[in-house]
Amino acid sequence: MADSVPEEKFSLKEVLITFQSCLTDNQEILTDSYVNGWRGLVRFMNSLGSIFSFISKDAVNKIQIMVTHQNGENGDKYETLQSMVKYELDNNLVDLQRRAEHPESGCRTLLRLHRALRWLELFLEKLRTSTEDSKTSVMCTDAYNDSLAQYHAWIIRKAATMAFCALPGRAAFFQTMNVGSTEQVVAMLGEAMPFISKVYEITEELYKQHNLLELP
Repeated sequence: MADSVPEEKFSLKEVLITFQSCLTDNQEILTDSYVNGWRGLVRFMNSLGSIFSFISKDAVNKIQIMVTHQNGENGDKYETLQSMVKYELDNNLVDLQRRAEHPESGCRTLLRLHRALRWLELFLEKLRTSTEDSKTSVMCTDAYNDSLAQYHAWIIRKAATMAFCALPGRAAFFQTMNVGSTEQVVAMLGEAMPFISKVYEITEELYKQHNLLELP
């Protein structure tokens, strides 16, 4: 009978609040909350059809790798991003120069999610500050070009740009978020985006300190 229970209605607000809960009092990032936030972002992307499938499918794969690390015998070392980085570097579990023995290290896996989070952060911020006649396809493409595009091959970049042309208009996009009126969506994004940005900035600085931003 459990299979007949309908899935809860998606709301982007709940997803962004999850990222708010990522941060501890001493500004460390809880891996579990980060992964849960990404599960919600995947639901958000999938709610728009197959447009973002090239990103969401990869994100699902990365989420599963992180869950495997969290559930492994050294799962306690993956409680925060900071403890994960320290553990993997101290134990030579990261391929720093080329993909070799540890292609699914937590550091490499989370870096891919981190890069994609930057794209979503930029896109959502553009949506927040957009006007009624703004084109979502243009906003999404600009955000992509300023973030993820540099890590993708030309054929993927071309396919992505074409896919973005199929995005719904701004009003339909806001309706997909299931937050309420346009004003409510803009207000919600205004409250939530600083937390997304903070999570991104702390991760970026952590990886920068350890020279991990260009992991192969």
